[in-house]
Order: sequence, then C-alpha cells, then structure tokens
Amino acid sequence: MNPDTRIIDKTLPAFKSRFTADLPGDPEQTNNRRQVDAYYSFVQPTPVVAPETIAYSREVAALLELPLEFCQSQAFADLMAGNRLLNDMRPFAMCYGGHQFGNWAGQLGDGRAINLGEVQNKQGEHWNAQLKGAGPTPYSRNGDGRAVLRSSVREYLCSEAMHHLGVPTTRALSLVATGEKIVRDMFYDGNPQHEPGAVVCRVAPSFIRFGSFEILASRGRTDLLQQLLDFTISNEFPHLGLPGKKTYLSWFAEVCRTTALMIVEWLRVGFVHGVMNTDNMSVHGITIDYGPYGWIDNFDKEWTPNTTDAAQRRYRFGNQSQIALWNLGQLANAIYPLINEAEPLQQALAVYTASFERGWQAMMTAKLGLSCYRPEDGALIKELELMLQAEETDMTLFYRQLADLDPEKTLQAETPDIEIIQPLISALYNDISASHAARLVTWLRQYAIRRRSDGRNEKECRAGMNRVNPKYVLRNYLAQMAIDKAEAGDYSMIHELEELLRTPYDEQPEMEEYAGLRPDWARTRAGCSMLSCSS
Repeated sequence: MNPDTRIIDKTLPAFKSRFTADLPGDPEQTNNRRQVDAYYSFVQPTPVVAPETIAYSREVAALLELPLEFCQSQAFADLMAGNRLLNDMRPFAMCYGGHQFGNWAGQLGDGRAINLGEVQNKQGEHWNAQLKGAGPTPYSRNGDGRAVLRSSVREYLCSEAMHHLGVPTTRALSLVATGEKIVRDMFYDGNPQHEPGAVVCRVAPSFIRFGSFEILASRGRTDLLQQLLDFTISNEFPHLGLPGKKTYLSWFAEVCRTTALMIVEWLRVGFVHGVMNTDNMSVHGITIDYGPYGWIDNFDKEWTPNTTDAAQRRYRFGNQSQIALWNLGQLANAIYPLINEAEPLQQALAVYTASFERGWQAMMTAKLGLSCYRPEDGALIKELELMLQAEETDMTLFYRQLADLDPEKTLQAETPDIEIIQPLISALYNDISASHAARLVTWLRQYAIRRRSDGRNEKECRAGMNRVNPKYVLRNYLAQMAIDKAEAGDYSMIHELEELLRTPYDEQPEMEEYAGLRPDWARTRAGCSMLSCSS
C-alpha cells in the first residue's frame, strides 16, 4: 500500500501487534497461495471500488477508543474496507490448521481475514481488529478472499446480539459495503449468482485458535509449538504465571473451563454454531466465526442450520457439548509434545466435563426461576425437554412465558386445565392435541410444586427468569428480512435489529412483532431454515 493511502491522525489510537513483534513470520512477501511454515504472513488488503459504511457499533468503537466523529467519516469507511490504513498498521494473515467435520484438513489459515493489529485502551485491555472479506491471502486456497453482504450482515448482527445476550463472543466494529459484485454458488448446485460484497471488522482479545497449535504439532514443529504457547500464556493469560509445564496444564484446564461455560450459554439462548471445526474454536472460550449459525425456533436437539452438515448432523444443537469436548481432545493432542504425559491432560479434560455439568445445571435452574439445583430437578428438566420436542414448541417464547405462571392458581383443583396452559399455547406452532395438553398440565403442576417449594418471592422469581430468558433473539428469518432489504439498498432493518438486540431481555412493546413465532413462509426458505458455508 502506498504511503499516500495511509491515514495519519494523532487523535486516533495507536495500533501495534505483539503477535508479529514477538513471533517469527513468513519470509516470503508475495501473496501467492502456498504452504507456510510460520505463524503468519504480512499481506495488504485489496482495495474495493466504493466503500460505504452500513453500520458501526458505538460500544466497540469505545473499546478501541475510536472517536464517533471518525466512525461517521469516509476515512473510516475506507479504513474498514481495506482501502486505507492507519500509519502504524502492518496487516497480516494468520496460519493455522484444523479438523473439519471430524477430519484433519491440514493448513487452513486466514483465507479472507486480514488482521490490522491491536489497540491497548486506557483500561489496559488489548483488542485486535480484523477485516473479514478484505481480499486474498496466502491461505485463500481457491477463494477470492471476499465476503458477500448476506453473510457479513449475519456476522455483524450476531456478534453484537450475542454480546448483549451475555454470551462470550468476538465483537463487530463495522459493516461496510464494497460497491462490488461477487460470484457465489449459494446452494452449491452449479448456479452461481452475482451478489453484493461487504467487509466486517471483527474484534477480539486475540484470534488464536485450537488450530493454531494443531498445525504446528502436525508438522512436528515442537519448537514453534512451545514458542506459541509461551507467547499465548505470557500475553493473553499472564495471571497463570510464567510459562512451563505446570502452567501449560493450568492454561489447558482454563481453556476447557471457559469453553464449557460458552457452550452452556449457547444452550441457554438456543444458539447453534453450525460449524464447530477446531479452526473455529478460540482459546479464549469465546464464540468465533459466525457462518451457518442459527437460533432454534421450535425446540429440536437434532437441528443443525448447516446444509453441509444436513446428513451427518455432527454440529446439531444437542451435540454441541460433546463436540466441544472432542475439539478440546484435539487441542490436548496438539500440546502433548510439551507435556509428554496423558494423565494430566485427561484430568484437564475432566475439568470441561465437570464445568459443563455444573454450568448446565445452574443455567437450567435459572431458566426455571429456581434458586438452586436439586437432584430431583433432573427428571423435571428431562420431561420438559421431551415435551417441548414432542410438540413443535418455540423455545424462546415458552421460557419467557413460563415466568408468568401463577403456581398457586395452577395447583388449585378448581382451575380448568385450559386456563393453566393458556399463557403457553402461543408458544406452539400447531394446535395443541388433547394428549399433549394433558401432558403439559401434568408437568406444569409438578413444576408449580417445585417452584413454590423453592421459597422465592414470585416477583423476584419472574424478574430472575426474565434476566436469563431473552424476549428477543436474532431469529434466522429476521436476519434474512434485513438481508433482503439491504441487498435492495435499504439498510434500515439492520439498524432496527441492532437497536432491538441491544436490550434483548427488555419488553420493548413497540417491537413486539419481532418476538413472535417464526412465520410459516420462513419454515423452509433458504437463509431462514438452513444455510450453506458459501459466503
């Protein structure tokens, strides 16, 4: 990039990169696709024709200490599209590998993501900024390094929605249209289409993944493996102490623990990642790489949003906890050369299992408005989930409406069954059958007994449930409606959803239309029911 395309402004934060300063990179400077025996390659973003800022997150801008005036300027659009850089930026793409759908895929790397560097803000936090869709890198394989508008809208909205839901996640600073068309075969059926392009700037403490360690282990580069783990601990996990075998194990146990808690949060809000490959797993225990994700509308543990996974359903909603454990096993295999003992690694993996179990119990207890988990609650929860799946029931609506149950009235013999279940009928996608109504009444009475025995004030109980059971989530059909409008040049629904999802637990009466059941037209429509990895 020529010097005259750089932005020199002393009011903007300084960007640096500990990753490239402390670790050796690719000596080759050309941008041809190749195998790279290093941690990263320096690479320049490829300029686009007409960058235009569609949206930016004021909260993320504050994290990076970017003035809002700058975020509203054309210079910001140019920067976030990759057309210009700040004076101190030296962009790079990271090298990593991964297991994809259970199979080792070899070198992968940032095929269309280019890191701009990191900012240390006044709170001492380090935030890395990365452009997704900014052009090809040495890791692009056969791709063009670009991203289409539909996937970029989904990543931007979901990153911020997850944060406001309280789910550990990467953040999104900006969504910028490129003014260019990109050819994509969305359905992989031999019918490619021209689609509008876009670039998302995503932000995280770092973008180090399980696959960052796997690629080094697969090549027998124990020297580089140790150097990366030492760097990661020293810079990202300094509270664990100085690098060494004991600290390596403490680090792995922490990754196991935070990953377990992340999965619990996914299950709490009904989120399905869709492509839990090891290259899409962050060592920070945060959600990363929003591709064919989805929120379950009707509760279904077998559902996956990923068309590529439709047959195997490896990454289905109910299997995510087991896949996370499997992925952690691959990370354990990768760092084994630095430990040379299986038992302590297995003990760390047991931390995942215990953390997930405790976290899941606490999460379900909170969703049901109870103050603590009792052994008998397991049967109550199991019957609830079987019942929700047996009759097409909207998970988000059911839990939200369950908060309004009146235990005393439910347990009065004179209360008609239809009156007991009436508040929950609107969470069903079909007319309720007599057998299911009877089953639901039986469960509600058992639940009312348990809720009453908990001893909590009912007002406090309802408020607690409404703090963990969101009213609004980024349902697939809502994202698709915003995409349809955006592709026609109308970005208003992106802004509307962004504002709505800033307070997903609030009632927001004026936005009630976005809290209802998935409409019938969205049941099978592409982008609303399932998605491909094409973006």
